[in-house]
Amino acid sequence: TIGDINSLMSTFVNMTIPNIKTAIPKRRYKIGEFSMVILGDIETSDPVNYQFILATVVEGQSEPGLYITAERNLPDQGQQADYDMRLVMRDGAQLIGTSARWEDLEMFATEALDIVVKVLNLEDEEIKKIM
Repeated sequence: TIGDINSLMSTFVNMTIPNIKTAIPKRRYKIGEFSMVILGDIETSDPVNYQFILATVVEGQSEPGLYITAERNLPDQGQQADYDMRLVMRDGAQLIGTSARWEDLEMFATEALDIVVKVLNLEDEEIKKIM
């Protein structure tokens, strides 16, 4: 399980938001007044190898205020790569967990959207898939 979001929010570490140079939108969603895009094929100037980034923008804003990332870890010899899922906001970041399943777009999308819904208290809102 993802764990208790409240405890995650209380243990943020300083981390900058992803510095995206280029990326390809893979999915778009709308939940209430929030728009989300999941990016893939990401090129950044960060020392992180992003598999996917879900960026969340509140209506009327130009910059995302919340990100969920899947960051590829280099595997040990003969092992499958794992991915760290991280919640990133302007005031810090928190590691959610590590799993090989976040290599898959659908698995990442399902779990990342679940986190966004909980963090932003959007349980009563419908998730609309746009793309």
